[in-house]
Amino acid sequence: MLVATFAFGQSDDEMDIRKLEKHWTELLDKGDTTSLLEIWSENYVVNNPNGKIVTTQDIVALMKGGHKFPAVKRIIENITFNQDIAIVMGKELQQPSNMNPNSEEWIPRRFTNVWIKTKSGWQLAARQSSKVVAE
Repeated sequence: MLVATFAFGQSDDEMDIRKLEKHWTELLDKGDTTSLLEIWSENYVVNNPNGKIVTTQDIVALMKGGHKFPAVKRIIENITFNQDIAIVMGKELQQPSNMNPNSEEWIPRRFTNVWIKTKSGWQLAARQSSKVVAE
């Protein structure tokens, strides 16, 4: 009952964005650059956890060179709509390079993803992911 109520209270756009958030992460895990290029906007840009700004071309070259991105569990905390823009914010846990399956030891980060609604549907236009630093 609670799940049905929660889903009922979401707009179609919000449900679409939630599905796309999960889908593009799955494509990244699979290394499916062809499908990712359909989801990413032409000028998709990322400020990655290392503080480096990278473009679609940078990411695709990295993936085609054999790079595998570590697994990420993303928890969406907020989706805000402003006309044809959706801003998704939350936390994510990145699997450490030692591939530790214990998610309690995964690396905590904060993220913001920006989606733009186009004639062909929602496209991911920008992303920021930052490591959480213990104080």
